[in-house]
Amino acid sequence: MRNFPIPVIGFVAPSGSGKTTLLQKLVPVLVGRGLRVGYLKHAHHTFDLDVPGKDSYEIREAGVKQTLLASKERWALQSEQTDRGEDPSLEEMLGKFDADRLDLILVEGFKHSAYTKIEVHRTTTGKQPFYPNDPDIVAVVTDRDLPGADHPVQLPVEDPEAIADFVQSHIKSWAPDSGRY
Repeated sequence: MRNFPIPVIGFVAPSGSGKTTLLQKLVPVLVGRGLRVGYLKHAHHTFDLDVPGKDSYEIREAGVKQTLLASKERWALQSEQTDRGEDPSLEEMLGKFDADRLDLILVEGFKHSAYTKIEVHRTTTGKQPFYPNDPDIVAVVTDRDLPGADHPVQLPVEDPEAIADFVQSHIKSWAPDSGRY
């Protein structure tokens, strides 16, 4: 799976750092530049795409292993995890995408997986940055200058255009046989 057919870039940070807010600003810029973008989010909690009381929810609760909801506008497949105590792997989840319909997949989370990542670091959270201990972090989106000179590329948190430029430069340098996502 390491030779994934399209680039994958993750955004990692402690909860409350603004990853989702940043991605909500970045995605329209990338889409406006003509990119077909996929999105994978790692959730640390239980979630449900269906609504209690609806037929599909009740059937799933009765024990089906997969539920496919489909309409003329979209479809969504829910699959029950067989190993409920373990998070799914990044490779497994990337394999669910139709890469022929995408130019890039943005991942939110999966911070412990080895793949290209951009860290979102806000000094107001009081948390230490990940980049000193994670060689897969290629850039840090931040609200303040990073200390010293030994850090990845620094990008301003309030400039989605600059972040999009960086992402697009990564896409241009990416190769499917690089052994990286």
